[in-house]
Amino acid sequence: MFGTSGIRGEVGTDVTAALALGVGRALPAEGYDRVVVGRDARPSGRLLVDALAAGVRECGGDVIDVGVAATPTVARGVASLEADVGVVVTASHNPPSDNGIKLWNPSGQSFDGDQQAAISERVREDAAPLCGWKDIGERYCRDDGTLYDEHVAAICAAVGESASALSELTVVVDVGNGTGGVTADALYELGCTVQTLNGQPDGRFPARPSEPNAETLETLLQTVGATDADLGIGHDGDADRMVAVDETGTFVPKDLLLALFAREAAGDGDQVAAPLNTSLAVDDALEAVGASVTRTPVGDVHVAERASESSVVFGGEPSGAWIWPDETLCPDGPLAATKLAALVARRGPLSELVGALETYPIRRDSIAVEDKEAVMSAVESAVRERGDVFDAMDGVRIEGDDGWTLIRPSGTESLVRVTAEAREPDRADALFEDAHGLVLEVSS
Repeated sequence: MFGTSGIRGEVGTDVTAALALGVGRALPAEGYDRVVVGRDARPSGRLLVDALAAGVRECGGDVIDVGVAATPTVARGVASLEADVGVVVTASHNPPSDNGIKLWNPSGQSFDGDQQAAISERVREDAAPLCGWKDIGERYCRDDGTLYDEHVAAICAAVGESASALSELTVVVDVGNGTGGVTADALYELGCTVQTLNGQPDGRFPARPSEPNAETLETLLQTVGATDADLGIGHDGDADRMVAVDETGTFVPKDLLLALFAREAAGDGDQVAAPLNTSLAVDDALEAVGASVTRTPVGDVHVAERASESSVVFGGEPSGAWIWPDETLCPDGPLAATKLAALVARRGPLSELVGALETYPIRRDSIAVEDKEAVMSAVESAVRERGDVFDAMDGVRIEGDDGWTLIRPSGTESLVRVTAEAREPDRADALFEDAHGLVLEVSS
């Protein structure tokens, strides 16, 4: 039921009011009696919130409905509203036909595997006890902007001593018709000159697809490149993701953005949490400051779990999810945006910061298969027979002195994804061809 980032799928088939009702019922049954609920701007969100809230209430729990809000705003609000759990009805960067459910602990950390399993079991077995009419829970409306204002204030405080330098910056923020307006307000409060694109929340995402990448952010790239802006920021529909455009109008590769954030956060002996598909550029950037990478399975849920460890000062994923555990264990796109703006204000143009990082050739492809689990089992057996050094925590990552390959099943499609990276192009090609050929061989 849960994927790498909560429950997500097509409305009316994978994600239904019945499912939301079941999740709502399961929460009080598992001891979460005070529930904060928010949603992104998708048209289906109101229906799903209503169903989830009904489930919570008929099992005796109380609901605090904060309306349309960014995922990190809701996640931060769980503690401030003295709730037991936060729920965001969102499909994040997926198309408007999809929706989903994300669950958050008061620490800002998303539900871990055990918590997810307990909720899934309750829903599957329909095992939540309903209460009598005298014990039905309440639903309170708190969409007055209080959590929004608290989020802006927390972001501004996190920038600290860099705030004074931000008054020199001009930043273009592409909200993507999502809930990331908090970024524009925080940057404005910090003294930046701010221009917004697609700032009106609209869950149909009429201006561009919700996922922010080099292909979908064409208007942002052109706007930054044609003006004197110092930085461009792009968000997805619920603003847990953040990507960047430098002052020349060039999209910043997310692995390099991860390397920049990691190097800025870490010092001698520190660790940075990042998934198995993270570039060697991050390892090299951290080695220069005496820090290291601790790798996790793919998914911000796993990165957040590792980031909760005391030795980890930052967690990031090349999808655009960034976590500063001293602030919150939720990926916070608006916080990342202001952190990046502060970095540019202190250190100079983003293009120069990115250009100083080492980059390496990386190869990727997806192979359609009939049974991805069987293929992955065969891949692991073949790699073990060859005597390769590998890690099987999430797919099969084959380690080498000069590069790595990752063979991993898609979380949503009948595909096996192959990634290879090395410090030299020829070696990257060889690693990729070997892994690609292995998948084809065992799946034929």
